[in-house]
Amino acid sequence: MRTGAEYLRSLKDGRRVFLDGERVKDVTAHPAFREAARSIANLYDIAAAPELRERMTFLQKAVGAIQGPFDSFLALRGVKTLDLRMERQCASALLIANWLAKHPRIKRVHYPGLESHPQHKLALDQMRAFGAMIAVEIAGSADDARHFLERCRLFTLAESLGGVESLISLPAAMTHSSMTRDARAVLGITDQLVRISVGIEDCDDLIADLDAALSEPH
Repeated sequence: MRTGAEYLRSLKDGRRVFLDGERVKDVTAHPAFREAARSIANLYDIAAAPELRERMTFLQKAVGAIQGPFDSFLALRGVKTLDLRMERQCASALLIANWLAKHPRIKRVHYPGLESHPQHKLALDQMRAFGAMIAVEIAGSADDARHFLERCRLFTLAESLGGVESLISLPAAMTHSSMTRDARAVLGITDQLVRISVGIEDCDDLIADLDAALSEPH
């Protein structure tokens, strides 16, 4: 793996990165990274683009450069239970992914914890668990996928992820609806692709909810 300095010095291809609102090159970094970044990237030799500096200054003043006090409080509160939550979510996600992979109405399951995933071996090297996000492709039409989501009761239809509640969404009609179908296809986002964020509810209840939604005829 490359060091941070090697990475930052390699960004010479015209892409842009923002470090502390003063220096412009190719990544977006929090202002707290400022002093470390100066040493890591040898920032005195990175030139700033005036038009980008002006734009970033406007955005910094308009939307803020850091979290507000209450947002920070919520983040600190969440960190206290992060390990417990992720342990439960990852364990449930692995069980659910294995169950979905055997279901006749599921065409494909994308989850690094499955041996069928093309980067499963890499995941084994890098991770202790495999995350709480699962993507599945429903066998059938886009209407079949929509009907599946509508039938879920325990899973909440929403775009977010990572919370204690289990969520389910249809990227083609929700998070990525502004993209053209061809652009989505390049990313592997079909009309039948469903994204699942596994929460901390009882795993058997979650599987039962998915089973009922998949079993209901359209």
